[in-house]
Amino acid sequence: MIKKPKNSLEVRIISNVIEVQDLKKVYSLGQVKVNALSGINMKVPSGDFVAILGPSGSGKTTLLHSLGALDKPTSGSVLIFGSDLALLNDSQLTEFRRKIGFVFQFFNLIPRLTALENVELPLSIVRVPKKVRRKRAIKLLETVGLGDRIHHNPLELSGGERQRVALARALANKPDFLLMDEPTGNIDSKTASELLEIITTLNRENLVTTIMVTHDHEIAKYAKRILHFKDGLILKEEVNS
Repeated sequence: MIKKPKNSLEVRIISNVIEVQDLKKVYSLGQVKVNALSGINMKVPSGDFVAILGPSGSGKTTLLHSLGALDKPTSGSVLIFGSDLALLNDSQLTEFRRKIGFVFQFFNLIPRLTALENVELPLSIVRVPKKVRRKRAIKLLETVGLGDRIHHNPLELSGGERQRVALARALANKPDFLLMDEPTGNIDSKTASELLEIITTLNRENLVTTIMVTHDHEIAKYAKRILHFKDGLILKEEVNS
């Protein structure tokens, strides 16, 4: 299972939440082999905010899915707190995924549930007591600016509000890190800026290690570091001031 550092010595030794070593992913489309990842090496220290920037089809989402154990690489390794994901069994992978906050482009909210119930859902799955999960869900919705919309279902919310609910849900289980795939892709620029300000604050104040995939350079500027991605490779790194 994934073991987090327990003391200051371990923190110095295992300073990277995520370490990727020569990661490759090859898909077969009939007789055609597609190299989605062509040998990725990267390190993400605790509390970092990294944007993976690149055009559509460059392999960004494949990398994100590999980091979240949603997809298995063809070769190479993904180390989380020094543990290789490839060596975990199914139950350990399930436990690991519960410590990740996922935010997707298309929200993935359950329409028949209210905003509050959507945020409570991952907490109920791990059997957090009702009073505790209700209190935590309300606080998270207030944090993302939806304290007055908690009893609305997704169809009664704007795209930006739905994405805020998705962010609150992603944070419900107090994840070790946050993985976001084009989180602003379906909302307007003003709402996107507001959402990213919230994410930046969470990263800065709560030290939630964050990795965000985007094709938009203006969106990527909110991160501390930008990894420029093309054809399954990291071409260069840019550090934001």
